[in-house]
Amino acid sequence: MRKHIISCAALLVVSGLSPVRAQDVDWQKVDSTLGRKPAVADDVHRYGFPRSDLAVTLDGVTIKPALALGGWVAFKPAHGGAMIMGDLVLLESEINPVMAKMIASGLQITAVHNHLLRASPATFYMHVAGHGDPTRLAAAIHDGLAESKTPLTVAAPSGPPPAVDLDTAQLDQIIGVKGQANGGVYAFTVPRRDPISEGGMPLNPVGPLGVATGINFQPTGGGKAAITGDFVLTGEEVNPVIAALKANGIEVTALHSHMLDEQPRLFFMHFWANDDAVKLAKGLRAALDKTASTKS
Repeated sequence: MRKHIISCAALLVVSGLSPVRAQDVDWQKVDSTLGRKPAVADDVHRYGFPRSDLAVTLDGVTIKPALALGGWVAFKPAHGGAMIMGDLVLLESEINPVMAKMIASGLQITAVHNHLLRASPATFYMHVAGHGDPTRLAAAIHDGLAESKTPLTVAAPSGPPPAVDLDTAQLDQIIGVKGQANGGVYAFTVPRRDPISEGGMPLNPVGPLGVATGINFQPTGGGKAAITGDFVLTGEEVNPVIAALKANGIEVTALHSHMLDEQPRLFFMHFWANDDAVKLAKGLRAALDKTASTKS
């Protein structure tokens, strides 16, 4: 499988074939196989697999799925069908059964690790990749997740989404990009200025493909928020960002890779705090200032 995923772009050059376009993919089959509709951005279709079945707490905070339990898989058209990238949320007991099924179906496992510390129950995150027929890839994801208790059917909303009781306009101003309310969480996506590729294929749009810094605020009352997410960093940015986060009372909870063949080489730094939301936003902005991140 690795030789298939490494260079979709190179195959196009050698063969003289034109790239697969989004309209060439039978998205209805993919939707049906995965049992849900995607969020669509440009030619990327991203499918969410939130662990709404889990009741996870951390330092007394009950974590909403949108804060840190939102598994996903993104499909991008490529020569031979599509390439996929994803990040699946699993319990410890689910890791090996899901991994075995994914590998048997021809998918790659590109990382397995924690994002949080002290969470109960502990959650782990399995990054996957693949290239080929989109419906086959969707079936591989579905069958792999069936080895876990990840909900494979989408329940109808039980009511309106919870309000985000924070000064979101002030948070937007401090972080430097506009956030979005999502399931009671206020979420920011902060792209890097440098282009990112995997196996020679440009990864864009960066947000849906998981290569933009993600920052999530979940209100915890009285103007406070629990924050988590991950910074997307080059090697020389890692320690300046650690220093900036720690200086602002934000805990670094994980540092690792997510992919195998990306350019430039990237590291993903996860974090956690529960404090005054404006104070934390200023700390996150100080860390972002140590990176090649965009600011509107």
